[in-house]
Amino acid sequence: MKRRNYKHYIRKTHRYLGVFIGIQFVFWTVGGLYFSWTNIKEIRGDHLRAEHEHSINFERAMAPPQLPAEKLLASGVARSIDKIRIVDVLGTPHYEIGYRTLDKKEEFAVADAITCEIRSAITEDEAIRIATNALRTKQPVKSVMLITKENVGGHHEYREKPLPAWAVSFENTDDLTVYLSAQTGQIGAFRTGNWRIFDFLWMLHTMDYKERDNINNYLLRGFSALGIVTLCSGFLLFFVSSKFWRRLSARRRMSMGPKR
Repeated sequence: MKRRNYKHYIRKTHRYLGVFIGIQFVFWTVGGLYFSWTNIKEIRGDHLRAEHEHSINFERAMAPPQLPAEKLLASGVARSIDKIRIVDVLGTPHYEIGYRTLDKKEEFAVADAITCEIRSAITEDEAIRIATNALRTKQPVKSVMLITKENVGGHHEYREKPLPAWAVSFENTDDLTVYLSAQTGQIGAFRTGNWRIFDFLWMLHTMDYKERDNINNYLLRGFSALGIVTLCSGFLLFFVSSKFWRRLSARRRMSMGPKR
């Protein structure tokens, strides 16, 4: 192969690969800049959370956690109990009971830690109170929506979280929405405008346009491999176009002597 031929093919390969994955390189760079220049705590909305969000009032004596668990098993709803923890629901201690249904699905129930009564689902008014109490500074409520499996998409900002859930949006500069479980009343996520930008750039970064959280998808793997090939072709093109390579090629031709 003549020297000009392999240079031509290397240059052509590098050029077309650069055009093909160049846009994705821009997405990776822009995303990396945003990730490295932002505070992850502010992205998560930690600066908006009240300091007393997880405080629990223990003034009254609580019943043993076995009592509501046994009541749940006796009702025939639960097949087995997986875990129990103490949580706060509107200033009152409750037991959050994780259990398996008869068809082995994971579910949660909340029982009053004092009366052992199984609590009903969180109402809209209760959701507003819980979300408002979770804020460091009180804000006016803009809208309230119940999120279920039927109206939530795979790339929804409240994904891979317990459903159903209440979405309480507030009128503030952070464009804040507080998500909380409709079963347990526990805060699931704070979502702000900055978080949504982060999430969009994360989708472009990972190239997971369906669920936004799978960093092992084949599209990302393929473009990463092509990126390595593009870099290698660029280094190779630089090397074969350098003076050192030209001198080396000239010496090699001289050592081989004239063609016969």
